[in-house]
Amino acid sequence: MRHGKKINHLGRKTAHRHALLSNMASSLILHKRITTTLAKAKALKKYVEPLITKAKDNTTHSRRTVMSYLQNKESVIALFGEVAGRTADRPGGYTRIIKLGDVRLGDAAEMCLLELVDFNEIYKKDGAEKKAKTRRGRKSKKTEEAEVVAESAVVEEKPKKAAKKSAKSKE
Repeated sequence: MRHGKKINHLGRKTAHRHALLSNMASSLILHKRITTTLAKAKALKKYVEPLITKAKDNTTHSRRTVMSYLQNKESVIALFGEVAGRTADRPGGYTRIIKLGDVRLGDAAEMCLLELVDFNEIYKKDGAEKKAKTRRGRKSKKTEEAEVVAESAVVEEKPKKAAKKSAKSKE
């Protein structure tokens, strides 16, 4: 039983798994998208997203930390240059897994495409305005218009009530 074990070992020993994830992360950073199995993509997503978060803070310490994970100078330069520049305003979720729907012939493993979100030009909306980010729900336009009408009705009623109160206080 594997209760409480979060890491997918991918059928490899620890050193082999770390080398695999390091090489795949370097390829993802350099090429912006890679085709792999679904299990490897999910493991790689957990591996590479903290590295992209570290790359936003361009300090010597963060560069050395990322270098210890990637072991590839070109990918570290690309990560701290181009990738960190595009993902600077994104609070997380830097990668996207797209299932391809086909299986590998040898072992019938489900294949997918793992890509960096900000580098896909197909999904980007040209000329779209960025909305203010909020964690609470937004009201629809119909309810906002109804509130404006209700507020204007309340404003008209207040002077009448105030006139009645002042008339009562004089008596």
